[in-house]
Amino acid sequence: MDADPNKSLRGFGSVERVKAMLEAACPNTVSCADVLTLMARDAVVLGRRDGKVSSATEAANELPPAYGDIPLLIKIFASKNLDVKDLVVLSGAHTLGTAHCPSYADRLYNFSSVYNADPSLDSEYAEKLRTRCKSVDDKAMLSEIDPGSYKTFDTSYYRYVAKRRGLFQSDAALLTDAKTREYVQRIATGKFDDVFFKDFSESMIKMGNVGVLTGDEGEIRKKCSIVN
Repeated sequence: MDADPNKSLRGFGSVERVKAMLEAACPNTVSCADVLTLMARDAVVLGRRDGKVSSATEAANELPPAYGDIPLLIKIFASKNLDVKDLVVLSGAHTLGTAHCPSYADRLYNFSSVYNADPSLDSEYAEKLRTRCKSVDDKAMLSEIDPGSYKTFDTSYYRYVAKRRGLFQSDAALLTDAKTREYVQRIATGKFDDVFFKDFSESMIKMGNVGVLTGDEGEIRKKCSIVN
């Protein structure tokens, strides 16, 4: 929960409440891994267990950062046996949610010695973002990652990225690689929503199978945010 890439996420309280109810009804039986899988509406693989380490530093090192460029993102995904297609498809999850200013403010202010703002970011959109994010130290304001559609799982995220209006540097990076750029532009047409939904389901299943602990490995946590 404390890792920087996760600080803009919501719902941890819901996870803890669900886990507490399960522990009261059926102690030491349902793992946090399966709770999260159920809550994500994915298929549960019975017998999953939770890890014995809960480290914000480890999570920050292993999760794709908002500032990531294509080489870094590909490296992180490849370390989990996820390929370039999985990278561009799973980035589509940014169609949901909001982000705190510090996760993208460096694209708006003092970007480099040459540019004040990130030149890969649409200038009109950058100006609009500055009205919400007043400085790199503004930790109070939130911006929609997929403006106007941040509560709906759809393909509008790709239309924003195609217009150079992706909120994070990692979103903009999708336009710098031939494979990811082609996928973004194709889904952005609005003619291949069914392709994206199918691809997303397949990539989610692949990601859900990363690092699964079973048998004598790991543990079943009593609380999801800490080890037993």
